[in-house]
Amino acid sequence: IGMFKNSCELVLRELKQWMTPEKAKTSITTFPSSAEIIPEPLGVVLVISAWNYPFLLSLDPVVGAIAAGNAVVLKPSEIAPASSSLLAKLLGEYLDNSSIRVVEGAVDETTALLQQKWDKIFYTGNGKVGRIVMAAAAKHLTPVVLELGGKSPTVVDSNVNLEVAARRIISGKWGCNNGQACISPDYLITTKEFAPKLV
Repeated sequence: IGMFKNSCELVLRELKQWMTPEKAKTSITTFPSSAEIIPEPLGVVLVISAWNYPFLLSLDPVVGAIAAGNAVVLKPSEIAPASSSLLAKLLGEYLDNSSIRVVEGAVDETTALLQQKWDKIFYTGNGKVGRIVMAAAAKHLTPVVLELGGKSPTVVDSNVNLEVAARRIISGKWGCNNGQACISPDYLITTKEFAPKLV
């Protein structure tokens, strides 16, 4: 929740500047023209979020999309059903229903959503589903943000303090949402000679 609060504060602090038209340079060939970049909403954004940080990964992209003037359809993860239901209840209760809707459900509901035309899709999750999202978006040339999980290596040099390195690796893996963060260490890279000591 703290990271989400920081995102909200950033939007409140910077939104006026983000909305301000920006002067753009023009070519001498178009003299005496002038140009500016005017931020405009895209339209309706689909946000499909993950289970491991059900509030942050759902609400952070929602705040950005609404701040940019878009309407949002949020599809929280079915793997965190209590969080999904709470999001649906609270967002429906406290936000304007013309700017945000929450669709609960599993694969069938997500598949049905992906068959619709969106102005942008924001997906957080694994690469397998990311490919499905990308393929569905390609049918309409919909811009997509894919925040995909990966494998995070930890590189350990042989001249480190072993106790400090071990504490930091454990803290990085288990201190960050019990290892459920996409940035937590997944494997170690070290020299062949140092590996037995490290492991």
